[in-house]
Amino acid sequence: MGSIYLIRHGQASFGADDYDVLSPIGIRQAEILGQHLAELGLSFDRCLSGDLRRQQHTANSALEQFAAVGLPVPILETDSAFNEFDADAVIRALLPAMLPDEPDALNILRNAAQNRAEFQRIFALIIERWLAGTYDTPELESWLGFVERVRAGLHRILEQADNTQKIAVFTSGGTITALLHLITQMPARQAFELNWQIVNTSLNHLKFRGREVALASFNSHAHLQLLKAPELITFR
Repeated sequence: MGSIYLIRHGQASFGADDYDVLSPIGIRQAEILGQHLAELGLSFDRCLSGDLRRQQHTANSALEQFAAVGLPVPILETDSAFNEFDADAVIRALLPAMLPDEPDALNILRNAAQNRAEFQRIFALIIERWLAGTYDTPELESWLGFVERVRAGLHRILEQADNTQKIAVFTSGGTITALLHLITQMPARQAFELNWQIVNTSLNHLKFRGREVALASFNSHAHLQLLKAPELITFR
């Protein structure tokens, strides 16, 4: 059977003006991942990412570790199907209807880095509304639209693959969540409960034969755990 490794990007710049930049910890996480995979001798026939900077930076930082020990490094391909959903757009679209019940929500979201627990609570409420589709607008990518985008990306990989290949996809937590939803058929809300647990640079392993895909492992981050440095285990 073939393998697809879904790899979440390293820690981004949560609370900064530009989230789509790896933090120093995120860069280190990506380097550690690459070293770990190189030590295992795990080489890839193809590597893809979305076109977000945090995804591509993670991929390049990890793959540099392969080159450092003489392992083959495939060209990094880009497919925007593996981009994260636009969380800022979802918040802008769905927050106004929540304000009567959550009058402090806007302040919490504007100061997310100082209110992490409250940010997570408000964001989870917004995501529940997004998943339900009740507040969809023509301008906003719906949950169902996002899932279809991700499904199309997976199908493109499978159409070009044979059953012996190992393929890496450097992507984001929401994209991994959509794929878990598609592959396991778990309800969207349950899939997002898992989303909150996905560690930066974790490995999520899919096995495939033809168009048949199964989940082999979820959220493996042994490469970080082995270093016994809790600051390296992050979730944003």
